[in-house]
Amino acid sequence: MRRHAVIALIVFCAALGAAGADSAVAAGAPGFVAGTEDVPLMPGLRNDAKTLVVFDKPQGRIVEVEARGKVTRAAVENFYAASLPELGWTAEGNHAWRRDGEGLRLAITGHDGALRVGFSLTPR
Repeated sequence: MRRHAVIALIVFCAALGAAGADSAVAAGAPGFVAGTEDVPLMPGLRNDAKTLVVFDKPQGRIVEVEARGKVTRAAVENFYAASLPELGWTAEGNHAWRRDGEGLRLAITGHDGALRVGFSLTPR
Protein backbone atom coordinates (compact mmCIF):
# COMPACT_ATOMS: atom_id res chain seq x y z
CA MET A 1 0.00 0.00 0.00
CA ARG A 2 2.76 2.45 0.90
CA ARG A 3 4.53 1.74 -2.38
CA HIS A 4 1.40 2.75 -4.34
CA ALA A 5 1.18 6.01 -2.41
CA VAL A 6 4.83 6.81 -3.19
CA ILE A 7 4.32 6.01 -6.88
CA ALA A 8 1.19 8.17 -6.98
CA LEU A 9 3.09 11.03 -5.37
CA ILE A 10 5.93 10.71 -7.89
CA VAL A 11 3.49 10.67 -10.82
CA PHE A 12 1.65 13.70 -9.41
CA CYS A 13 4.89 15.67 -8.94
CA ALA A 14 6.08 14.76 -12.42
CA ALA A 15 2.78 15.89 -13.92
CA LEU A 16 2.90 19.12 -11.96
CA GLY A 17 6.47 19.78 -13.09
CA ALA A 18 5.62 18.97 -16.70
CA ALA A 19 2.72 21.37 -16.58
CA GLY A 20 5.07 24.22 -15.70
CA ALA A 21 4.65 27.23 -13.49
CA ASP A 22 1.91 28.76 -15.62
CA SER A 23 -0.27 25.71 -15.06
CA ALA A 24 0.11 25.92 -11.35
CA VAL A 25 -2.35 28.75 -11.80
CA ALA A 26 -5.18 26.36 -11.21
CA ALA A 27 -5.38 27.56 -7.63
CA GLY A 28 -9.12 27.62 -7.90
CA ALA A 29 -11.94 25.86 -9.65
CA PRO A 30 -11.48 25.51 -13.43
CA GLY A 31 -13.05 28.41 -15.27
CA PHE A 32 -12.88 30.70 -12.26
CA VAL A 33 -10.51 33.37 -11.04
CA ALA A 34 -7.82 31.76 -8.86
CA GLY A 35 -8.66 31.86 -5.18
CA THR A 36 -12.39 31.93 -5.91
CA GLU A 37 -15.01 29.47 -6.95
CA ASP A 38 -17.61 32.01 -7.95
CA VAL A 39 -15.89 34.71 -10.04
CA PRO A 40 -15.68 33.54 -13.68
CA LEU A 41 -12.41 33.69 -15.57
CA MET A 42 -12.98 35.13 -19.02
CA PRO A 43 -12.02 32.76 -21.84
CA GLY A 44 -8.63 33.85 -23.16
CA LEU A 45 -7.34 34.82 -19.72
CA ARG A 46 -5.08 32.62 -17.60
CA ASN A 47 -4.65 32.93 -13.86
CA ASP A 48 -1.17 33.95 -12.71
CA ALA A 49 -0.62 31.90 -9.53
CA LYS A 50 2.48 33.91 -8.63
CA THR A 51 0.23 36.89 -7.90
CA LEU A 52 -2.34 35.04 -5.78
CA VAL A 53 -2.90 36.27 -2.21
CA VAL A 54 -5.81 34.89 -0.19
CA PHE A 55 -6.89 35.72 3.37
CA ASP A 56 -9.95 34.42 5.17
CA LYS A 57 -11.08 36.77 7.90
CA PRO A 58 -14.13 36.68 10.14
CA GLN A 59 -15.45 39.66 8.14
CA GLY A 60 -15.01 37.79 4.84
CA ARG A 61 -12.42 36.74 2.30
CA ILE A 62 -9.74 38.82 0.64
CA VAL A 63 -8.44 37.66 -2.73
CA GLU A 64 -5.89 39.51 -4.85
CA VAL A 65 -4.77 37.93 -8.12
CA GLU A 66 -3.93 38.74 -11.73
CA ALA A 67 -4.90 37.01 -14.94
CA ARG A 68 -3.21 37.56 -18.28
CA GLY A 69 -4.19 37.01 -21.85
CA LYS A 70 -4.21 37.99 -25.48
CA VAL A 71 -7.54 39.74 -25.23
CA THR A 72 -8.83 43.27 -25.65
CA ARG A 73 -9.87 45.72 -22.97
CA ALA A 74 -13.32 46.00 -24.56
CA ALA A 75 -13.77 42.21 -24.51
CA VAL A 76 -12.85 42.07 -20.81
CA GLU A 77 -15.18 44.92 -19.94
CA ASN A 78 -18.04 43.40 -21.96
CA PHE A 79 -17.53 39.91 -20.51
CA TYR A 80 -17.63 41.04 -16.88
CA ALA A 81 -20.41 43.60 -17.45
CA ALA A 82 -22.55 40.77 -18.85
CA SER A 83 -21.54 37.79 -16.69
CA LEU A 84 -21.24 39.26 -13.19
CA PRO A 85 -24.86 40.53 -12.95
CA GLU A 86 -26.00 37.03 -13.96
CA LEU A 87 -24.19 35.77 -10.85
CA GLY A 88 -25.80 38.29 -8.54
CA TRP A 89 -23.16 41.05 -8.67
CA THR A 90 -24.41 44.65 -8.84
CA ALA A 91 -22.38 47.24 -10.73
CA GLU A 92 -20.95 49.89 -8.45
CA GLY A 93 -19.00 52.18 -10.74
CA ASN A 94 -16.22 51.65 -13.24
CA HIS A 95 -14.92 48.05 -13.01
CA ALA A 96 -16.47 47.58 -9.55
CA TRP A 97 -19.27 45.30 -8.30
CA ARG A 98 -20.75 44.23 -4.98
CA ARG A 99 -22.61 41.16 -3.78
CA ASP A 100 -23.52 39.68 -0.40
CA GLY A 101 -21.15 41.83 1.64
CA GLU A 102 -18.26 41.56 -0.83
CA GLY A 103 -16.77 44.01 -3.27
CA LEU A 104 -15.01 43.07 -6.50
CA ARG A 105 -12.76 45.48 -8.37
CA LEU A 106 -10.95 44.89 -11.67
CA ALA A 107 -7.78 46.71 -12.72
CA ILE A 108 -7.07 46.32 -16.44
CA THR A 109 -3.52 47.15 -17.54
CA GLY A 110 -1.35 46.58 -20.58
CA HIS A 111 -2.46 46.85 -24.16
CA ASP A 112 -4.88 44.93 -26.35
CA GLY A 113 -3.38 41.54 -27.08
CA ALA A 114 -1.28 41.56 -23.89
CA LEU A 115 -3.60 42.51 -21.05
CA ARG A 116 -3.33 41.96 -17.33
CA VAL A 117 -6.50 41.96 -15.30
CA GLY A 118 -6.15 42.38 -11.55
CA PHE A 119 -8.97 41.05 -9.39
CA SER A 120 -9.47 42.39 -5.88
CA LEU A 121 -12.19 40.76 -3.78
CA THR A 122 -12.75 42.24 -0.32
CA PRO A 123 -15.38 42.30 2.42
CA ARG A 124 -17.69 45.33 2.42
